[in-house]
Amino acid sequence: MLGLKLPTDPRWVNLAEKSIEEILIDHAYCEQKAASTCISLIIQFPEKEKMVETLMPIVTEEWGHFRMVLKELKKRGYSLGPKRIDKYVVELMKLERKGNKLERQLMDKLLISALIEARSCERFRLLSESISDLELRDFYRELMISEAGHYRTFLDLAKEYMPEDVVKVRWQEMLDAEAEIITNLEIRGDRMH
Repeated sequence: MLGLKLPTDPRWVNLAEKSIEEILIDHAYCEQKAASTCISLIIQFPEKEKMVETLMPIVTEEWGHFRMVLKELKKRGYSLGPKRIDKYVVELMKLERKGNKLERQLMDKLLISALIEARSCERFRLLSESISDLELRDFYRELMISEAGHYRTFLDLAKEYMPEDVVKVRWQEMLDAEAEIITNLEIRGDRMH
């Protein structure tokens, strides 16, 4: 469904379950970054009216998810803690081509966002199906359903501003690169990605 070429190693859920506090903290920052990314795209490309209109509700939704994760942290007696570096996202950001072709750069930004959303959705699904904490199963199922369409939204926006065949080729390139990134990253239960 998500088009990812490499599924998450099943051991990730077992490791995440042993690090619930860390996974929730990392997840909170992921939701914050998702909202910030949408805001950044709106600021960088305000003339892209369809994109702006499409991303505004996603900003609200992602910020709402951030608040939900904060509430879950507080309920469990945890606090947000310091910001972390997401090596997965850092590596994905290297796929963005810089230069004077703004449409191409926008496409890359949108496709990177689609990849992040797809991987997050996959991980939410794994948590909703496999984690022993029944409250967290429900929590992640709700988030998975809510976020399931986001990756598709970013793909559709890329096709809005670049020819579909160009987007499809680039998407396949990025899916291949994302699989390579996942292969080379250490499996960590304290990180969402």
